[in-house]
Formats: sequence, C-alpha cells, structure tokens
Amino acid sequence: MLVREVMSTGVLTAFPMDSVRTVVIKMLSRHCGAIPVIDQQHNLVGLVALRDVILPLFPNFGDYIHDSVHSRDFTEMEEGYPEVLKKRVEEVMSRNPLTVSPSTPILEAASYMGVKNFRRIPVAENGKLMGMVSIGDINRGLFFERGC
Repeated sequence: MLVREVMSTGVLTAFPMDSVRTVVIKMLSRHCGAIPVIDQQHNLVGLVALRDVILPLFPNFGDYIHDSVHSRDFTEMEEGYPEVLKKRVEEVMSRNPLTVSPSTPILEAASYMGVKNFRRIPVAENGKLMGMVSIGDINRGLFFERGC
C-alpha cells in the first residue's frame, strides 16, 4: 500500500510570513500539532509545530550546562510567551523537513516516523506539498485493507 492511498490532502498550511499567533489559533482550533509551511508556489519550505512555539521560551542547550533546571524561574519564562506569538512563522519553523512521496510504501513512511518519533510527515513531490500522512492514516489503511 502506498502513501497516496492513505494520505490527507487539502491540509491546513502556513506561510513563512504569517504571525505565530495566527497560526497557533488555526492549529488549536483544528486540533493540529504540526502543519506544513509553504511558499506562494506551494513549495514546502518548513514545518511548524506547537512544540516550536514553546521551545523559544527555554534556554539553549549550552545554558543548561551552566545552569540546571532546578534554578530556572519557569513562571518568569512563561512571561515570554506573548513575545513568541509576535514572531513570524519563519523564525520558529523547522526548515527542510523530512518528507515522503506519494509513491512511498506506507510501512516505509511509518518506519521514518518511528525512528524520528514523528506522528505525521509531509508528503511532497518535486518540492510541492501534496498532503500529510499520519500514523493514524497508516493504521486506518492497514486495518481496512487487511480486514482485521
């Protein structure tokens, strides 16, 4: 079974210049944990996840070496959230995300998800976004195909 048989099309997307606030509102209202970022020509340029919105609140790894978690003022860190929402998607997104093509076997896509601990992967062909495939899509496809 191939990704094209189970993937979702017409997925929620963002543009690099969108505000993080606008995209978070869209993602929360549609219960999406991550969405593809595209340019005007539908080229996939990144992926933005709710996790990407939270990460800027935390110090970088080098700071953790010198200062443990126990000495952090997490309430103070939370105060930075409104500043993150003012940023543009391109400032927080992951660039060059892992993709699969519509002709990728579904278990190959699932293996990438397993190795990377992803729940969904963008589906692209010649750099153009075609949709998304999730571990749920793959399970549904296998369940109904195999008649379990």
